Amino acid sequence: MADYRHKAIEKKWQEFWEKNQTYKVEIDKTKPKYYVLDMFPYPSGAGLHVGHPLGYIASDIFSRYKRLKGFNVLHPMGFDSFGLPAEQYAIQTGQHPAITTENNITTYIKQLKNIGFSYDWSREVRTSDPGYYKWTQWIFMQLFNSWYNKGTDKAEAIETLYEAFEKNGTKGLKAVTADDLPEFTAEEWKSYSEDKKYEISLDYRLTYLAESVVNFCPALGMVLSNDEVKDGVSERGGYPVIQKKMSQWMMRITAYADRLINGLDQIDWSESLKEQQRNWIGRSNGASVRFKLEKPVVYEGGQGEFIEVFTTRVDTIYGVSFMVLAPEHEWVPYLTTPDQKEAIDAYIAETQKRSELDRVSDVKKVSGAFTGSYCINPFNGEKIPVWIADYVLAGYGTGAVMAVPSGDQRDWNFAKHFDLPVIQILDAQQEIETQADSTKEGKYINSGIINGLGYKEATQKLVEYLEANGIGKGKINYRLRDAVFARQRYWGEPVPVFFKENAEGRAIPYLIREESLPLILPEIDKYQPTETGEPPLGRAKDWNYASGELSGPLEMSTMPGWAGSSWYWYRYMDAQNSSEFASKEAVDYWKDIDLYIGGTEHATGHLLYSRFWNKFLKDRGYVQEEEFAKKLINQGMIMGRSNFVYRLKESEKPTFVSFGLKDQYETIKLHVDVNIVINDVLDLEKFKTTRNDIGDDPQFILEDGKYICGAEVEKMSKSKFNVVNPDDLVERYGADTLRLYEMFLGPLTESKPWDTRSIEGTYRFLRKLWRLFFDQNEKYLLTDDEPTKEELKVLHKTIKKVQEDVETFSFNTSVSTFMICVNELSELKCHKKAVLEQLLVILSPYAPHIAEELWALTGHEEGTITSQDFPVWNPEYLVEDAFEYPVQINGKVRANLVFPADMPKEDIEKEVLANETVIRWMEGKPAKKIIVVPKRIVNVVI
Repeated sequence: MADYRHKAIEKKWQEFWEKNQTYKVEIDKTKPKYYVLDMFPYPSGAGLHVGHPLGYIASDIFSRYKRLKGFNVLHPMGFDSFGLPAEQYAIQTGQHPAITTENNITTYIKQLKNIGFSYDWSREVRTSDPGYYKWTQWIFMQLFNSWYNKGTDKAEAIETLYEAFEKNGTKGLKAVTADDLPEFTAEEWKSYSEDKKYEISLDYRLTYLAESVVNFCPALGMVLSNDEVKDGVSERGGYPVIQKKMSQWMMRITAYADRLINGLDQIDWSESLKEQQRNWIGRSNGASVRFKLEKPVVYEGGQGEFIEVFTTRVDTIYGVSFMVLAPEHEWVPYLTTPDQKEAIDAYIAETQKRSELDRVSDVKKVSGAFTGSYCINPFNGEKIPVWIADYVLAGYGTGAVMAVPSGDQRDWNFAKHFDLPVIQILDAQQEIETQADSTKEGKYINSGIINGLGYKEATQKLVEYLEANGIGKGKINYRLRDAVFARQRYWGEPVPVFFKENAEGRAIPYLIREESLPLILPEIDKYQPTETGEPPLGRAKDWNYASGELSGPLEMSTMPGWAGSSWYWYRYMDAQNSSEFASKEAVDYWKDIDLYIGGTEHATGHLLYSRFWNKFLKDRGYVQEEEFAKKLINQGMIMGRSNFVYRLKESEKPTFVSFGLKDQYETIKLHVDVNIVINDVLDLEKFKTTRNDIGDDPQFILEDGKYICGAEVEKMSKSKFNVVNPDDLVERYGADTLRLYEMFLGPLTESKPWDTRSIEGTYRFLRKLWRLFFDQNEKYLLTDDEPTKEELKVLHKTIKKVQEDVETFSFNTSVSTFMICVNELSELKCHKKAVLEQLLVILSPYAPHIAEELWALTGHEEGTITSQDFPVWNPEYLVEDAFEYPVQINGKVRANLVFPADMPKEDIEKEVLANETVIRWMEGKPAKKIIVVPKRIVNVVI
């Protein structure tokens, strides 16, 4: 073969791998396992751009490397295929989301296979496949049939809760549940009907229905998680989001708050990502305090006499001058006096337009409304006005805050704005007339029973007083809230629940039978909410459950986007199993992910929910490991290199001026498609034919006959016309070139700019590698001659460096090492089989197609390079025979002299002083001192 023909070579080997199932893996207990996983993609209509494969290439290199090191490697790929874009497209066009999704997945698979990834495609999963979401529904059912026992610190089957009630009622029960649930004795429990027992148990289960304040997007018709809302609008589509109370399925992730925090110490994830999760969970020590209402509130279902708050600074309780409730607090309507109703209603309406993130992050805006009611400070009996303000959230703590203006800046701002008292409580507080001072230093003043005490003694005394008088207690609180587990959309997993009315006419949720799984998405005529406001599943005909004596209307919400991704790594272990989510044998062998690669944007979404579900599955005995991924690497982003054209602001015809001349005119900068720009030179004909927004007969002011574009580094996106399709690069340069170039761009975890111009250098490297095997006349150059010492040194230096780089995920420096190696072997005119065969093995994880081809052309059986052992470097070959010493005379280097590496210092001194160059620079002066630092430097002082 005369030249490196990447198209033919890559097509050949991709077909070979598929036909021979080269990367298909089975359980092999004679080998250690290694599980490498990429966060599976959502298959968007746009397909992959060159930024997407970065992590995939890195994981593929590591997977191939581990195979060469003797590991049984599981490296699968699948698709997180339930998602909003396909549903939005369905709403716009009427095309079923399954069709859109299938088309997109076909494109993705073609693109991924073109890049030569070593995935075991027999294990592919899709979250929208009924055979897959059957098991997502099954896990939901296990959560529903479980409760969290704080006594054993794990989830248990709901039957053990019944046993506890049967034995002691609620006495001594340590369950994670809502506060202030009714108490009952064992005798009372035994007297209840089975229906009543079931309804009581609903308050203890790990998934449950509850009224909650949610981020509701009317335009999308669905509830969004906090990480799906940016600046008050939906991340997808930019639609306004409001705060709304809805009955939602919830998951009791708060039961795992401590374990989620503590488990971070056991996994090799980046500290920055761990800190994001710690802050999101937000564990804090403090106290719960009950403030008695001046007038009890009477509401549907009972009477309220106290407002309960959680505070981390109970020591400031004598500084409370007002109480603030979240606008969504359930008691606000009952606390609001008639003369304040208009102001309260207006304020609540305004608050609904802001997301929770906006509310807590906007520290400058001060707003609120007085309810007209008061509560009483339990320590000094002072009457305190009750306000509402949007900086308090219903879901954090109790939705109420005791405001201490002298110690908290937001409270201080609020107090000053509404002319409320600011009470000094510590003698060390300074300038509280101009700002809050949150110090814990000094002694307490104006503080009743803690006057004269320091912070620790005061806090202890106050907590003791609270508990002794039944008005509060010491408590640990969390910022983390139970997770909303429902979407009012069509394209998602149906929730396996139906409803029956109880004696009071309330709809009670029940699970369908396991043998009825999967509960399959029904066909509907439109993918929008019904005219009466029900979710799209309300359009389905006969969306009811009937199995024996069980019957009733089915749940119309679907599961959230994170459901299918919270356990998918287990399905890869046993993807075709129809009777279990994965067999015990498979789970016991593969256990967990050894290396997981994906983006940091999933820190408080997918990665947190996956840890939660994994811990639950372990509690119930379905899996072994407490954490699902031992090591996580967050790849950086590949930034786009945008190109620009410059249009004259005022001209009769649309006129574009080249970059070097633009400062002579008044211009407007416009993005231009980078795919019609080569080395910043614009293809004028393609520009004219592909842009319909530039007008007729555009004119160009050129530089030396060319239109030179401007350039900037920006995020890669379609709107900036800077998306580079990997298919185009694979076609032009080959997959091996793309793989090497993406790694060469820089460290895996850092962001770096894309520049197609530089890919030529990587392509030339592969052609230079080819020339070590064949000359330009197709002559095969390899010989069986023994390698020279210098050739072995080059090879083993490369083996050593590449192994170190792969183990530390420094793939960019490996590529540099390969380039240096090929250059040095070319200079040595090395065509020795013993050297080049080993080079192919260590290169094969990075550039598998050319490595396979050259391996076969050297006489080996096709496809056997993947089963070779990674070469072992020999330190003997790296010992230096000689060393080049820089020779300084009075601190300045005047000569470079080569001596044997083991030459004694005394002999080096003699040789240096006898050297003609050194003698000339010494100018006849005697050497006062000569210092030899072995294998470093020689310094002569005259």
